[in-house]
Amino acid sequence: MAIEKVIIQNFKKFKNPFEVKFNENINLLVGDNESGKSTILEAIHVALTGMYAGRNIRNQLSTYLFNREAVEEYLASVKNEQPIAPPEIMIELYFKSGTLPEYEGNGNSEKSDGIEGIRFTISFSDKFNSEYESLLKTEKITSLPIEFYEAKWFSFSRDEKMPRFIPIKSVMIDSSNYRYQNGSDVYISRVVKDFLEPEDITAITQAHRNMIDEFAQNEAIQSINEKISAASTVMNGKLSLSADQGVQNSWESSLVTQVDGIPFAHAGKGAQCIIKTQLALSHKQAEKASIVLIEEPESHLSFSRLSELMGVIEKAASGRQIIASTHSSFVANKLGLENLILLSGDNCCSMQSIKTETFEFFKKVAGYDTLRLILCKKSILVEGDSDELVVQRAYMDTHEGRLPIQDGIDVMTVGGVTFKRYLEIAQTLNKETAVVTDNDGNIEAVKKKYKEYEEIQCIHICVDEVVDTGDLKLSDKDFNYNTLEPKILKENGREAMNNIFGTNYDTDDEMHKYMHAHKTDCAIAIFESATKIKYPEYIMRAIKNE
Repeated sequence: MAIEKVIIQNFKKFKNPFEVKFNENINLLVGDNESGKSTILEAIHVALTGMYAGRNIRNQLSTYLFNREAVEEYLASVKNEQPIAPPEIMIELYFKSGTLPEYEGNGNSEKSDGIEGIRFTISFSDKFNSEYESLLKTEKITSLPIEFYEAKWFSFSRDEKMPRFIPIKSVMIDSSNYRYQNGSDVYISRVVKDFLEPEDITAITQAHRNMIDEFAQNEAIQSINEKISAASTVMNGKLSLSADQGVQNSWESSLVTQVDGIPFAHAGKGAQCIIKTQLALSHKQAEKASIVLIEEPESHLSFSRLSELMGVIEKAASGRQIIASTHSSFVANKLGLENLILLSGDNCCSMQSIKTETFEFFKKVAGYDTLRLILCKKSILVEGDSDELVVQRAYMDTHEGRLPIQDGIDVMTVGGVTFKRYLEIAQTLNKETAVVTDNDGNIEAVKKKYKEYEEIQCIHICVDEVVDTGDLKLSDKDFNYNTLEPKILKENGREAMNNIFGTNYDTDDEMHKYMHAHKTDCAIAIFESATKIKYPEYIMRAIKNE
């Protein structure tokens, strides 16, 4: 059983219908903070189980579940006495053909026939029409009238369903979530309870009651109770201390789970994540679930612990569909780049949907570079390390000393031949991206290379429009006056560069030779200099997003 596609509308960050497609086995949601990764997992889980944040969604209906912009538009229309229909949350799950034939129909937003799936809504109920009309006439509405809303589930065959009877089940694992009650982690207590058989729970309950009885019979406690009772001024009553016998399953809140003799709440966060995930994947509800949803499995884990956890997840993926969110390149590489689903704003694409040669390129890119373009707000792509240092300093000089990354802008050295690999993803995700490149004496060649991106608003090709020439030769070859270093010298003059580099060259040719032979050293000197320089116009266009 597998989900092929999800459509979300008006749920939290997603206002307009947002569509994401999934592989049958492992799927990794990757995106910057607030890109909607968690919202997608929550949407799937609530549509399959009716549970949100560990509780029944019908008992948790709130205006905060709705897209804020949609709510504000509705309230503005009411204020202007031209009320539009109250907003509706809609989540649709499209199943693989043959999964649930009885759920097949055209009762979906696409009106497609022969599709199997579930439609979950939180919408205004018509049975409250008269009360709502009265409210509109007599009172000022300043918030969404959630009391008139209902949560409902329908198959695509248009039959209303109860979530408990939906054959496909999901389990949500968020090992980074910490909720403590009386020293006991609520999450792990719930998981352990689900893991146990009924006879195990009965045995714990009896042992817990015996422990309470032994407390009351202890000689020291009886002596203390006599003192308390003798000193009490309570009329017609005997005052004493007793362990709370509570309700039938009071042991759940009074007992503490331990790891190697240490209360779970005091164990290392990494150990907690591993234990929670392993238990959650193996308890009874997870064994029944065909969809496993995992929120950032890398939280609090070292490289070795994360490697251990990846093995657990890979094993759990056998025969089940895994949908996980992550910021980790290690997780992405371990579980397969072909399984990445890239999120940016309201845009979404799979790594498998890009060109084959681009996908093969990124499979070979190790480490954090795999995800940097996806996770930043904006990227600036440069050809080499010296270009990166100069662009960083140019940004700092024009942004009150802040590094680009402090503003969510990642300056990435990718090499001129691979620019277009990154630009394909930038175009797909509508990610603001600037390319800083040399003209190498042939502007037309640069324009031809990037012609397909001329009309793409999010992509900016920044190149010097002027071709410079001269008589200098290096090893009997004409010197290239159209790279970063000669352009900086042209902009600032030899005297300024001598001051920054601590050199004393008398001619521009000597300075050209020095800067050519010491590209990185010169870039470091510029980056660290107390003196600001002038930057070529094409670099300034890149940092100003022009």
